[in-house]
Parts: sequence; structure tokens; C-alpha cells
Amino acid sequence: MKDLTLNAQSAESIIHCGAGTFEKYAKKLAEKQIYVVTDSNVFAIYRHMMWQTFGDNFPVTILPAGESSKTYNNLIAILKDMLKAGMKRTCTVVAFGGGVVGDIAGLAASLYMRGVHLVQIPTTLLSQVDSSVGGKTAVDMCGVKNVIGTFYQPEEVIADPLFLKTLTDREIRCGLGEIVKYGALDGGIFKKLKLNTARLTDYDFLEDITYDCIAHKAKVVCEDERDLSGKRKSLNLGHTTGHALELFYRKKSHGEFVLIGMFYELYIAEKLNICGGQYAEDIKNLILCVLKKIPVYENIEEAAAYAVYDKKNEDGNVSLIVPKCVGGCAEIKLSLSEYTAFLKECAKKL
Repeated sequence: MKDLTLNAQSAESIIHCGAGTFEKYAKKLAEKQIYVVTDSNVFAIYRHMMWQTFGDNFPVTILPAGESSKTYNNLIAILKDMLKAGMKRTCTVVAFGGGVVGDIAGLAASLYMRGVHLVQIPTTLLSQVDSSVGGKTAVDMCGVKNVIGTFYQPEEVIADPLFLKTLTDREIRCGLGEIVKYGALDGGIFKKLKLNTARLTDYDFLEDITYDCIAHKAKVVCEDERDLSGKRKSLNLGHTTGHALELFYRKKSHGEFVLIGMFYELYIAEKLNICGGQYAEDIKNLILCVLKKIPVYENIEEAAAYAVYDKKNEDGNVSLIVPKCVGGCAEIKLSLSEYTAFLKECAKKL
């Protein structure tokens, strides 16, 4: 069990990481006025735990599980129900679930009465290693991911590996997508992943590497909380192409698409002599340790068009964050036509 403090410019966020953190810290929330946001899958598994922890009469919104719930209409429904339930400005929104729950609950907390307390209890590997930390909140609109959102730091994050034991293999794989991303950004994580390729799904290893990923993200967020200096851009490695494919094909989960996006973007980095040699092969091997095979997509030029909505883009160019060397990355800016040509070329070689 380890605690980590994220001292962002706007607020301090305390992150509790490791076995036993839920039992130690979640029960304290029962002493406060809380409003819980969760989803149908999480509630079905953990409703008794919630009742034992928070009591049997807390107000709650239970969203249908999945990305399709991250909508403006659901956001407004949460805010209306918070008002109906008599939530005060001193209340605490508890995001009890994965990335979708964390994003929409965080946004609701940032908006209700101009901002109330927020605690994230991430229940998926992806949300534990990445989305619950750093204060990005959002909902999707018009087919564009995270287009309505705020920066709003949770007061606490409770990342307990006990929740990983009920995840499917695919959900673990999804979280490993973000973990491999951190390996491409952090030399220590990269080395640890290379030495433990046979243990990537072991719970002890996941608990250990989760803390490392959180520590890396916390450092970056402290330096560039609102994406103003460009340092936080690095955390989007693999995401430009991953999001574009996710929006168009919708047949895999976010973390899987991050890995696929990393593979395509690494190909571009190699073609442009930004990354190569054994390091590029090592990154590919880590990707394939998780995914086994990169899907072959038809009509990839249509998927590529979704990349123009990425928030990193400037001056009409598509921005990609790619691996460069151990512990280092680079930004590539390409016209849409150049970017599309590279994706098509890579797809033909799969």
C-alpha cells in the first residue's frame, strides 16, 4: 500500500494505491454526504460491497455499461438527480467504476454548484493506471470523443487491485494497452515490462506496475496540468490513431485501440527515421505480447479522417506522439493525406 500526492496547480490530489486501500479509505466516505455514479456491470458485482461501505440508502446513478453512456444527456440526468437528492456544495461525488464512469462523474462534480468534492474509485486496470488520475473529465458528442470536458482534480483516488480479480481477460488486456504506453514513455517501466513479459497478467505484477504508471502520470500532470506547455501531450502516445480507429470501427476497447494505434504510429516513426533498431522491435514485441496480432482493417482511409478531430492538432495537421528512444518520445505533424498514406501502407504490410 502506497500513497502518492499529485500537487497540481489547481488542487492537491491524494492517490492511494495497493491492496487494502479500499477498506482503509472508502469507509470514511460514509461519514460524508455522497452521490455515487457507477455502471450496471460494476453495480451487479459490487452492490453488496457498496451497501456495506456506504450504507443502504445513498443516492446513485447506475449507467448502462460502455462508452455509449458517456453522453451529454446522461450528464444532465446525473446533475438533475443530484439536485433532486438534495446534494449540497459540501457533497462528494464518488466515481465507482471504470474510465467512462470516472469521466462523466468527474465532469458532473466539476459542474454541480460550480464544483463539489470528487473521489475516484477505479475498478478497471485502465482506469487505475491512467484515466482516474490527472483530472481530465469529459463526455463525447457528435461521434467525437471527450469533446465536452474540464480539468478537475479528484481529492482522492483509491486504486485497489482487489477489483482486478473480477475483470475479464479482455479488460486486463485493455489496461495493459495504457501500461505499454507508459513503457514507451518511461525507461524504468520499459525495463520492468521487458523483464516480466511472462507475468504481465499476474496481480502482484499489476499492483506494482500500476503504482509506477501513476507516479509517471502524476509527475507529468504536475508539470503541465492543462496541456499548456506540451509536456502532457506525451500521455497521448498511440491515442491519435487509436481514437480514430475506435471511433470508426468500434469493435474493440479503448486500450486495445491504443496498442493498435501505437503499432501504426511506430511504423510511421520508423519510416521517418525517428525511431528504429532494437528499441522499435522491443516496443512491437510488447504490443504483440498483449494483442498477439494487429487487425487488418479495410477502408482505413475513412477511419483516418477521424484523426482531424484530435485536440492535439494544430494548423490543419495531424499530431502524433511516437516513441523515439528509451524514456523519450517525439511529436510528428503530418497533413491528413500524408497520415492516411502511411496508415494504408502499414495496413498492406500486416
